[in-house]
Amino acid sequence: MAVRIGLAFNLKPDAPANAAAGATPDSPSSDDPNSRALRDDLPQPDLYAEWDEPATIDAVERALSTVGQVYRLEANASFPSRLALIRPDFVFNIAEGLYGPNREGHVPAICEFLGVPCHASDPLTLGLALDKRRAKEVMSYHGVPTAPFVLAKSPADARNVQLPFPLFIKPAFEGSGKGVSVRSLCKTRSQLVKQVSKLLATYAEPVLIETYLAGPEFTVAVLGNGDEARCLPIVGMDFETLPKGAPPIYGYEAKWLWDSPSHPLEIFDCPARIPEALAEDVRAAALAAYHALDCRDWCRIDIRCDAANRPMVVELNPLPGILPDPRDNSCFPKAARAAGMGYDELIRTVADIAWRRISGRSLLAEVA
Repeated sequence: MAVRIGLAFNLKPDAPANAAAGATPDSPSSDDPNSRALRDDLPQPDLYAEWDEPATIDAVERALSTVGQVYRLEANASFPSRLALIRPDFVFNIAEGLYGPNREGHVPAICEFLGVPCHASDPLTLGLALDKRRAKEVMSYHGVPTAPFVLAKSPADARNVQLPFPLFIKPAFEGSGKGVSVRSLCKTRSQLVKQVSKLLATYAEPVLIETYLAGPEFTVAVLGNGDEARCLPIVGMDFETLPKGAPPIYGYEAKWLWDSPSHPLEIFDCPARIPEALAEDVRAAALAAYHALDCRDWCRIDIRCDAANRPMVVELNPLPGILPDPRDNSCFPKAARAAGMGYDELIRTVADIAWRRISGRSLLAEVA
């Protein structure tokens, strides 16, 4: 009998025709697709940035259907009752949630409550990873290198910060580049207070203020559990490809607006062409962070070097983006392709890793 797989997801809505924000120095417009444009009609202009487009959900379903019977479970208000009715053998989770610092843990928490095994990290790890302050505290405790930081809950906290400039800021509970823009690099206290105030008003959550890391940036895709966890080829970033005058930041503009399928931004280098000693340090930092937060099955870890070229973990993405179109420059599939793994094989491999952890059996062997 085929393994029954529930696919949990959030479907990104298209923006109304008149809702997309125009091009500004903070947020240049994109020509496609309109679901990625910043929106003036929402409380947060990038509210749905973490959700998936139909093409991604369709691609994941197609890949999973080769190793099991797939049931779509949209992560909306009907998810608990649908899950209780269908009771799949396990849930393949790509749902990000919408509101609150624990939103990425909603699906696995409901699965846990109903006794349905879930792929990827558990609710605690997902909550810790999304709360960038707590993630950095856990990493620091375990000796994982990460930049010095403070948390601002008010403009006064920004005015009183003692870290040396320049500083880098972002909302404490967001992902997918939300709230990270060309204005996130603050060189003066007045810039810092102004931008922290803006983020506090927009996202209604604390703002992470950290030492700006002036070195190269990488992202590392990790697969596996325990001692079997391994890094795929490192993805490096070439900030020289950004528009003229743009700071060396991979924020919302570079991720969603300047980079589009019709005009791809040639920012990535995979495998990253760096000295092997640096590559070893980057991989070691990524795996140390992965284990410190008890990640499961897969995760993408963002790393940036300081001025002395020492890798520092920026954040963890235990629900990594997996856009199927290579023109979209989605980093996890890009790293998999560099390792000789196509999109379907990547999804099947991750499902197999999860099923081995859950049942002790190989999903791939069961359908061979």
